[in-house]
This record gives sequence, structure tokens and C-alpha cells, in this order.
Amino acid sequence: MQIHYKNKWPESVLIGVNILTAAAVVASFVWLFGFDAPIFPAKILYAVQMTLLSVFVIEKVIRLFNSISRREFLRANWYEIPLLLALWIAVFGSSRWFGDAEPFAVQHWSVGIYLVLQVVIKVCRTGVRLAASGRSPARTLTASFLVLIISGAGLLVLPKASTVKEISAVDALFTATSATCVTGLSINDIGKDFSLMGKVVILSLIQLGGLGIVIFGAVFGLLLGQALSLRESAAMQDLLSASTAGRISNMIIFVFVATILIEAAGAVGLFWMWDDVLGKVTSVHQQWFLSIFHSISAFCNAGLGLFSDSLVSYNKCWGVYTVICPLIILGGLGFTVLYDMVYIIADRAKRFYRKWFCTQHCFSMEAPRRMMLQTKIVLAVTLCLLVFGTLSLLLFERYAGHGGTAGNVGVRGAFFLSVTARTAGFNTVDIGALTPASKSALILLMFIGGSPGGTSGGIKTVTMFVIIMAVVAVLRKRQEVEMFNRSIHTVVVYRAITVTLFFVVVLFTAAMAMSITESANNFSMLDIMFEVTSALGTVGLSTGITSSLTTAGKLIIIAVMLFGRLGPLTLLAAIAFNIKPVRYSYPNEALIVG
Repeated sequence: MQIHYKNKWPESVLIGVNILTAAAVVASFVWLFGFDAPIFPAKILYAVQMTLLSVFVIEKVIRLFNSISRREFLRANWYEIPLLLALWIAVFGSSRWFGDAEPFAVQHWSVGIYLVLQVVIKVCRTGVRLAASGRSPARTLTASFLVLIISGAGLLVLPKASTVKEISAVDALFTATSATCVTGLSINDIGKDFSLMGKVVILSLIQLGGLGIVIFGAVFGLLLGQALSLRESAAMQDLLSASTAGRISNMIIFVFVATILIEAAGAVGLFWMWDDVLGKVTSVHQQWFLSIFHSISAFCNAGLGLFSDSLVSYNKCWGVYTVICPLIILGGLGFTVLYDMVYIIADRAKRFYRKWFCTQHCFSMEAPRRMMLQTKIVLAVTLCLLVFGTLSLLLFERYAGHGGTAGNVGVRGAFFLSVTARTAGFNTVDIGALTPASKSALILLMFIGGSPGGTSGGIKTVTMFVIIMAVVAVLRKRQEVEMFNRSIHTVVVYRAITVTLFFVVVLFTAAMAMSITESANNFSMLDIMFEVTSALGTVGLSTGITSSLTTAGKLIIIAVMLFGRLGPLTLLAAIAFNIKPVRYSYPNEALIVG
């Protein structure tokens, strides 16, 4: 909701004040909770936070009196009244209404929660406004990822975030990039090297990186009762790869609600699995934290786990295959496909109810909703890749091995690898012990990745299918690319070729560069290709060379992970947003190819 003000200069000043105040709030929390020994006395920091609280309140009052319509301002900021009321009760009633709790502690936590909510709301709103400012939404998305990665790395490098003596800046940046880009590659042991604070930071980066901070901003606005403007709807349509902007608000709410429900169901489903291996879990609180962490990591296709061997210890537990596999698959399908499937199921259920229980409406029903072409392609290709991956791994491990652990993958292990290799990064077998043929098959799966509009990486299933059908069209001497009785625009084929070409160029460039930087480690070229493809496809599987990478190798993988998460089209759109298309064409001339 756009609020109009009488004078522009106070608004410009208040924007700068808000930025400085939000930065001061973050710094106060870092000084309070980020160090083993406080840099400043706690009472001074609490006084600073009270001052910052006053600044936020004064800012709201100034904007209220500067707004052209105070009713419009109050409607847009209605949540401030209950928040301030709750804060007033907590601060002035801490000695009366909170039992035996320490009044000062109640006051401090109340002020802290209010400040955190203010900063989060302001950051999310700023992201949405920047995306709808007329500039490229892709630039806002890229900038939000960079800010998130740098902020996450800064938090992970704090002494309280780790259990070891020191986490280097490069390692913290690597972990933050892996979590934000939902990749899953890790130099450190997440479960052992990071404290509860560090694990919570990593989990937050996974969730924010999986959905995008701009989407969270739109969710906050909608939950607070603010309708998206036309520009904001268009920006969200671009970021979510939605077909129309008419239902973008419904789409955003669906993304948020579906994420919460699916991750909650996954956490409940995983809760009892940790009891199957003795010695891994010591308390109920740890059991719940493991369930929540792995559920979010699986649905966001991050693949980061809290065990040194990923899920190898749980390779015989059915929870891995009945909970984690569906979470990975659902996260990899993309929200557009999930939204279409839920809409179709709801439409079929409504039609069934009207047909059998409301016969008076039987002849007035609209035509049933048709499944989108995108959904058909995604479901068909996903099923084919799952079958292909499972059969390939079983075949290669049985007949291409030379003894040792080869052939011990099994049907469940092969199926899980075919699921996780497309984007997730969990593993139930030792990847380094697989045969070269199996590693090559996994490289192909990682390169293809998941589906558009979700949390997965790779060139995407739809891209691969479009290229295959373009080849089929040439072989059939058809003028247009056709699939499921539909024709595809030529520009879509161009985009598919562009994405694939960029991925191939980045893959081989990074692999060649790493063959130089890692020459002292004597890694095989297959292992380097596997590592780079895993980073580019935001998968997270590794043959075991990640922790041994040089600093230059780590920086290369960081850049590749970021490229793989954003995608070439996003980066190209951010760079070439202001380039205007030409309105002329040159004469045609025949070429001989092939």
C-alpha cells in the first residue's frame, strides 16, 4: 500500500534514520549475544536499545502527522497499536503480571522482540518496494542474496556461533553461501562445529534463501493486511515465474502456507526416526530440533544435515524414504506446479460434492480446470528422471564395479540418490565409494536439477524437455516445437538453449580453474567435475574433497553456488535490464550446420 505524504524532505530524512537505527539494533544484538565476554556492559546496551525503541516510535508519530490521509496511514500500520500495547504491558506490568519472572529480564526481552520485529518488517518491506521501484526485480533478488550471504557470514564468524576456536572468514562465507543458495556443500561439520546459535543462523539462511527475502516481504505485507500495488504484483509475478499477476496475492499466500504446512508435517514425521539409531539423540528438545532442521533442509532442497555422515547411519530407516524423499520431491516440483495441482484437486473435490450432494447445481457447473502444460512436463520428466536414476545406479553399481563397496547401494539407496542428486544433497551411501559410471550418472542428474519456480537448481526439467522436443521437431521436420498437443514459442526455445549453454560454460570454466587451484591436492578430474556440478546445481553431494579445497577453490565454489541459485537468466536480466530491444531485422541467408 502506497502512503502519500505532505512534505517529501522529512520522509527522505526518516529513511536514512531508519537505516541507521536498524543497523544499530543489529549491532546491539551482536554485542549482546555474539561474544563470549561482552564488549560493553549489558546495562549500557539495554539503554541503547531503549533509545532505539524511542526512535522507532517517534518516526511513526512524525509519519502519521506528515501523511496526507491519517486514516490511510493507520490502516497500513494497524499492527503497531497491538504491538505497542503489548510492549507497554510487558514493560510497566513486568513486576505484577509475570509471576516469579525477573522484571528486568521481561522488559529486556519485550523490547528486544519489538526491535527485531521492526527491523524484519522494514527489511522485508524495503525488498518489495525495491523490486517494484521500476528497476529490474532481478537486481533486487541478486542484491538480497548478496546481503543475506554477507550478513549470515558475519554472524557465523562470531565466537558464540561456533564450538571450535575459530571459523575463518572464508569458511563462514562458504557455509553462508551454501545455506542461502540451498546447496548443501560444507567445509565444517554443521552438527559439531557450530553452536545452537550458529545452527539457528544456518537454518534461517536456508529458509530465507529457499523462498527469497523479497517473497517474505510480500508475505509480511499481505499478512498485515496490505494489498500489493500493481507494480509490486508485477514484480512478484516475475520473481515467482507466475503466468498471471491477477492471482499473485493468492499465489504468495499459498507459497507461505504450503511451506509452513509441509515443513511442519515433515518435522512431525521425522520425530520418531531419530530413535532408530542409538546414541545420536540425547533429549526430546534435540529430537525436535533435528526434525525441524532436516525437514526445512529437505523441503528447501538444501541438503545440509547435523550429522557428520549425512544420513548414512539412517539408511535403513523408512523415515528417510517416506518423509525426506517426498519433502525433496515436493520442494523440487516448484510452487507453480504445486499451486496448480492443489487448485485442480480442490476443483475436482468441489465438482464431486456438487454432483453427488448438490444435484440442483449439477448442470450449472463450469468446465473442469485443465492441468497446465508446465505441470504436465514437470510431473512427466520428474518421474522419468527418478526411474532413470534408480535403474542407472543399480546397473552401474552391479556391473561397472571392481569389488569393494560397489554393488551395495541397493534399490532404496539407488532411489534415494536419484531423488537427492537432482537438487537436495543428502546421502545414505558413501559417494566417494561409487563407481565412476555412477558418479557420471549423478553428474547428469545434478546438471538437470529440479523444476522452475521452486527451491531447486540445475538447468531445470522444463529446460531439458524443451531442448529435447526441439531436436524431435527438427527430426520430424516440424516448424514449431510441440508437446502435449501444444506449440511452444520460439523465444522459450531460445531461453532454454541460453540457460543450458551458460551452465555448460560455467561448469567447464570452473572445473578448469579448479584443476589449476587444486593441483597440489591431486584430485581426479571426475571428482572436480562432480564437485563443480554439485555446486552449480545447488545439490550438495560431494565425493569428499570439499573440506580439502584451497582458499581459491573455495572462492570458485562460492561463485558457482551463487550463479547456480540465481540462474543465468536472472543475472542477465539484472545486467541487461536497461537494454532496449531493436526494432529492425537483417536479411536472411542460408547456413549449413551439422
